[in-house]
Amino acid sequence: MQHEETGPQGPVSFRGWALGGHIGLAQAEIYKHVDAEGNVTYTSTPMRGAKKLDLAPPLASPPSSYSSRPRSEAGHADFPKVDSATQKNRDGARHKILMDELATEEKLLAEARQGLKEAEASPEALSGKNAKHGEKIKSLQEQVALHEMNVGALKIELSGRK
Repeated sequence: MQHEETGPQGPVSFRGWALGGHIGLAQAEIYKHVDAEGNVTYTSTPMRGAKKLDLAPPLASPPSSYSSRPRSEAGHADFPKVDSATQKNRDGARHKILMDELATEEKLLAEARQGLKEAEASPEALSGKNAKHGEKIKSLQEQVALHEMNVGALKIELSGRK
């Protein structure tokens, strides 16, 4: 059986044999060959220059505990329970961590804005002739944008919205 697809480096050929539902009974050795043009061939027949792939054996079927329950309930009964006091402590610690991160990001944002303001007011920026200074300003603008994005994300997280 042969199947062809186009991959990032051109056509990709897959050769193999079907096991007709007996996946757990046998597993073919698979080889990967890349030719001079970048075409990739997967085959169960050894080829000169091909590398044997080390593949994990396929599962015969998923565990019955997964297939017998709806996806939304899978693992729910096995999930550990946490009492409300413990959860409240965790939520409080998480809130403190987020507040500390927000304070740090706001400080870094103020510093980045100040650095950008100073760089934009410098004689090099005003003349517009120094390419290195232009790169520095671009870098500072990116830092300001990054810190603004971080502050916004932290505020959203603290407000409970996603």
